[in-house]
Amino acid sequence: MNKLYPDAASALDGILRNDMLIAAGGFGLCGIPERLLDAIRDSGVTGLTFASNNAGIDNEGIGKLLRTRQVKKMISSYVGENKEFERQYLSGELEVEFCPQGTLAERMRAGGAGIPGFYTRTGVGTEVAKGKEHKEFPDRDGVMQTYILERGIFADLSIIKAWKADTTGNLVFRKTARNFNLPAATCGKICVAEVEEVVPAGSLDPDQIHLPGVFVNRIVCGAPYDKKIEFRTVRQRETA
Repeated sequence: MNKLYPDAASALDGILRNDMLIAAGGFGLCGIPERLLDAIRDSGVTGLTFASNNAGIDNEGIGKLLRTRQVKKMISSYVGENKEFERQYLSGELEVEFCPQGTLAERMRAGGAGIPGFYTRTGVGTEVAKGKEHKEFPDRDGVMQTYILERGIFADLSIIKAWKADTTGNLVFRKTARNFNLPAATCGKICVAEVEEVVPAGSLDPDQIHLPGVFVNRIVCGAPYDKKIEFRTVRQRETA
């Protein structure tokens, strides 16, 4: 089975439709599947729900799809640095489900493992817990604690970014780009990965593979990439 496609548009051909739930890897602008996000934008599909750590920044990452009004809901942890996100949310144009970062990663991992839900103490007593089932469990010291039920994420599509892939879909992530890409990859019915380099099957050290190819349906090489910086802080120059 050939998993390698010539470009992002062809890698998504026959998959995209309106009102999909898409799990997207990345953290800020690190490790985001930018070629695939561009292809989704260009396809014109609408009514999308994204499960992603964040929504990028203005006109970068998922922020591009917010600009074109293709996203109806975000399931996210961090939503700073994005003025368009803020505007749409405050005006009621965008539905937002805030999810603590660790909980979001576990919801994706649970979905990938076929687990429909799990209990956690994270968010108890906050806005995050509203409308969710509460249950008492003893902790390791036998003290009863309140937990809330969180649902596993079962996405229609996973889009991720890796450093290297072999032609069978085995993936290696580089440094912090590993973050949400791995759990996002496993929770989708179909996983499409964009990578910086494709190498022959068998050339990757098995001990260095982070995601086995069984989870990856399609691959596209998106290189070369322009390494973007999400937020730059510089020292103010002193006047003479």
